[in-house]
Amino acid sequence: MATKILIIGACGQIGTELTLRLRELHGADNVIAGDIREGSEELMQSGPFEIVDATDKSAVEDLCMYYEITDVYLMAAMLSATAEKFATKAWNLNMNSLFTVLNLAKSGKIEKIFWPSSIAVFGPTTPKHDTPQHTIMEPTTVYGISKQSGERWCEYYFNNNDVDVRSIRYPGLISWKTLPGGGTTDYAVDIFHAALKEGSYECFLHKDTELPMMFMDDAIRATIEIMEAPADKVKQRSSYNLSGMSFTPEQIAVAIKKRIPEFEITYNPDFRQAIADSWPSSIDDSEATKDWSWNRSFDLEQMVDEMIDNLK
Repeated sequence: MATKILIIGACGQIGTELTLRLRELHGADNVIAGDIREGSEELMQSGPFEIVDATDKSAVEDLCMYYEITDVYLMAAMLSATAEKFATKAWNLNMNSLFTVLNLAKSGKIEKIFWPSSIAVFGPTTPKHDTPQHTIMEPTTVYGISKQSGERWCEYYFNNNDVDVRSIRYPGLISWKTLPGGGTTDYAVDIFHAALKEGSYECFLHKDTELPMMFMDDAIRATIEIMEAPADKVKQRSSYNLSGMSFTPEQIAVAIKKRIPEFEITYNPDFRQAIADSWPSSIDDSEATKDWSWNRSFDLEQMVDEMIDNLK
């Protein structure tokens, strides 16, 4: 039977690029994009699209039945900075949508789930450098609490109901194709737009705040690679650590300045600084490398080249 994919949250920062890539791999008609609103022209014209609310259980089930879906990628979520303002709404979206797809798989209506976790599952008590796969997790944000809870439920459904759910803990993601959606690491995208338009940027984090980041091409590749890996190779059924590169606002500004010499950066930390301070500065992703041969392709310098070349 052919793989039939539903991407819920297909118009978001990751969803857009993931949809287009999966359509290249599986054929446009086999990849259904779903979101609460319409997306970019490229996304809308590249294959089937359905308006769907991720929290509407019966609507999600109806779509899966209608299109005979085998794999669901649940990309809909309220991210860190936005979730702090709308705590209950974020919890309902992030958790209830996950239960819907886990229960669809439990009842045999779909075969496989991808659900993204995040470095937000870690907290101030987590070891900051080379954060290991298994470690203390005491998240202090609404987003982090929902992602940590989601990880526990994913593992529970795998262990108790044989649900084939796979997950990776995304670091901050950097893309030139789509705008970010309210996360604490968004500065690393905003800075490029500002550098090219205004020649200056006011950063909402301290200059020496080091955070794990990843170029979107690597994130999309990792997402597809874990979903294509044989089930027995996927040993972590909570979520895998994933790493690309770690840098500070000052380091990315220096890299941009090499290419745009007139660029200037200033710093005016806001409420997002406390969120960033609770997260690791670097991640150990050796378990993903060992289990399903994960390796990053982009470092800071390559990523900066890609961003500036494409945004120009």
